[in-house]
Amino acid sequence: MAAIVMAALLLLYLVVVAQLAIRLIAVDNGVSKALGVALIVLPLIGAWALVAELLFGIRSERLVRRLREAGELPVDTLPKRTSGRPERSAADAEFPRYRAEVEADPGSWQAWFRLGLAYDASGDRRRARQAIRKAITLERSAG
Repeated sequence: MAAIVMAALLLLYLVVVAQLAIRLIAVDNGVSKALGVALIVLPLIGAWALVAELLFGIRSERLVRRLREAGELPVDTLPKRTSGRPERSAADAEFPRYRAEVEADPGSWQAWFRLGLAYDASGDRRRARQAIRKAITLERSAG
């Protein structure tokens, strides 16, 4: 639900910026026209980022569902901090198991997805997203 609200707010922002850009382009002034053209680029980049993130979320949720239905989704038994995030030392201790799973079968989207979850639990969001993107790519190519 929060993602939908944030996406709607970003979309509203993009529309307002695009309207401002069009108004600036309509003004008979070189600087205004240049600013207007520059502002057109921002909504395009924002729209691309919004679509990319929504697709990532939808595709990763689909993989979670598939793993859950197959009984292959790891059970989260890690101790939690007060923030709700897993304790990093406990997550780091389980990490080698998931890395070894990917090394044993690098073509398995399931292994890559579980590795992404392990990265996320260890606090490495960038690598988590990379691993989950790899899982999405492998799953889509398998077909």
